[in-house]
Amino acid sequence: MIDQGAGNTATERGGAAVPVRSAIVQLLSQMRDGKEIREYLTRFSRLDQERFAVIKVGGAVMEEDMAALSASLAFLQTVGLAPIVVHGGGPQLDKALAGAGIETVRKQGLRVTPPEAIPVIRDTLTRVNLELVQAIRDCGGRAAAIPSGVFEAELLDEAELGRVGDPRAVRLDLVAAAARAGQAPILACLGDTADGRMVNINADAAVRALVHALQPYKIVFLTGTGALLDEAGKPLSAINLATDFDELMGADWVSGGMRLKMEEIKRLLDDLPLSSSVSITSPGELAKELFTHAGSGTLVRKGERMLEITDKADLDTARAAPLIEQAFGRRLVEGYFDRLDFDRAFVTESYRAAAITSRLDDVIYLDKFAVLDDARGEGLGGAVWRRLIAYAPRLYWRSRSDNPINEFYFATCHGAVKTGHWTVFWRGEDDLSRIPAMVERIAALPPTLRS
Repeated sequence: MIDQGAGNTATERGGAAVPVRSAIVQLLSQMRDGKEIREYLTRFSRLDQERFAVIKVGGAVMEEDMAALSASLAFLQTVGLAPIVVHGGGPQLDKALAGAGIETVRKQGLRVTPPEAIPVIRDTLTRVNLELVQAIRDCGGRAAAIPSGVFEAELLDEAELGRVGDPRAVRLDLVAAAARAGQAPILACLGDTADGRMVNINADAAVRALVHALQPYKIVFLTGTGALLDEAGKPLSAINLATDFDELMGADWVSGGMRLKMEEIKRLLDDLPLSSSVSITSPGELAKELFTHAGSGTLVRKGERMLEITDKADLDTARAAPLIEQAFGRRLVEGYFDRLDFDRAFVTESYRAAAITSRLDDVIYLDKFAVLDDARGEGLGGAVWRRLIAYAPRLYWRSRSDNPINEFYFATCHGAVKTGHWTVFWRGEDDLSRIPAMVERIAALPPTLRS
């Protein structure tokens, strides 16, 4: 139960803050029922608290969207989760250093840090750290300020960069103690060397060191755009590095900034378990990204190889059948694979997501699109669907009218007709005159699942 008293609503901090209750209402309004949130809470609750998630927050986000950020982090507290937050402070440091008469210079993408800048950086990042902690508390959450003492570092190149450190070890005592006490540890990017000198650490380097030490289930980057954007400036919903990385890195439209971000994410995920992921979203959409299959923003996973099977004999039916039956919650009819007029299958190597097509004369028909629940959360269903659409620009399929996935089908189809207990969908049909006959034919196909 959520406490109804004081602490449920944020006080004003530089503008009207967002009540934590609104984050909960927003999340619940985006879900058909509580199944998804229960599923994710069960999954997350099995983890050690310090291994739930590492969230990176840029200084610009804290300047521009502190209310939504603090409300979203406080919301996680209400469901018993304590992410580790690593924040930067770029804009705040620029102002503070300028006020102290210290010029901001960057080399190799890093802030050059002369010794006289260290006190300013320490004081500024500590202030920013405490502001975020207080904002979370004002929203009813619990947070622990840990501005320093976590990262052990070595100087990168003192002659060129000054007091810029590269984290070589992570002290987890303070982090673990806060997380196990149900407090979100809030870390600033300050480190110290073996001889006791404080150093400035790049936020990406700090996150990378923390991630490799903790092996968290989720890694989240909170940004102003809330996603990686495609060539048209639209959000990319999912990226499967196993299948998409080389193509993206070779694309002319991928900018230098996005290229660096993709390389950084790949380095993060290379040494992590297959189940780990990086989410790029906005503070206001954090709960939706964590607790719904659809998510919000861009989900980047190491991913799995996609198998494209053109011969039915190569389809592992002993693995495909349980996938279909578990995804649909019903048994296949006897002899389904024997009777299947097989055309092609796109299957992840783990057999947790698949699209199986057949032929109706010259038309490609999607006979089965099956995705396990946890694979939806990993973006594998989206990866399979994109491969299917690339292969079959003209495609028909049917679905029972009460199928919960129909919301997705209606969003992606070019047309649909309800007939009896079926809805027949299509994409890319350029001869509209044959749609009625195709709909009738598809609706009359024999059942493939038992009642």
